[in-house]
Amino acid sequence: MIMRVASRRLVWLLGILASVAAFSAEPTREVHGAGDAYAAPSVALVWGVVRGATEASTTVVVRIVADPAVYAAIAVTASNPFSQKSSEILRRGPLSARTDVRVPRSQFADTPRTEWAFYPAGAPEAPALVVFYLGVPDSTPEFASDAALDAYFGDRFARMRAAPGGK
Repeated sequence: MIMRVASRRLVWLLGILASVAAFSAEPTREVHGAGDAYAAPSVALVWGVVRGATEASTTVVVRIVADPAVYAAIAVTASNPFSQKSSEILRRGPLSARTDVRVPRSQFADTPRTEWAFYPAGAPEAPALVVFYLGVPDSTPEFASDAALDAYFGDRFARMRAAPGGK
């Protein structure tokens, strides 16, 4: 009898703790990326395009610079809000201090919405931050080579850090 009462109390207490944990978890912050660069504390994204010989060989490159102690994992998905078609661009995986994600530019015609989900350390199920874009930002610069794009990324991130409140 005493064991049954103790078991019920334990189950009841665990239920309360689980519900408190669920309500106290930080909700996912969703942000609409507006330009070819996005910066927030501990993470920044910069877009660029490397022109190929044809449109089919033209690639969109997004460089992510992040603090892996804050954001330990990333996943990138593409979707079409009208047809509900979606595809996985980058399966959830570890995020290093610098990550490049390459996507054929032609993919944005079928699945224009991209979501960049950043997961905090500790492997929670929900991302802490989702930055979404609708298409490739109009202000995204185009380059003839990977070397030119890499130089641009270096300069763009340096300017972002030097700006007032640089991240």
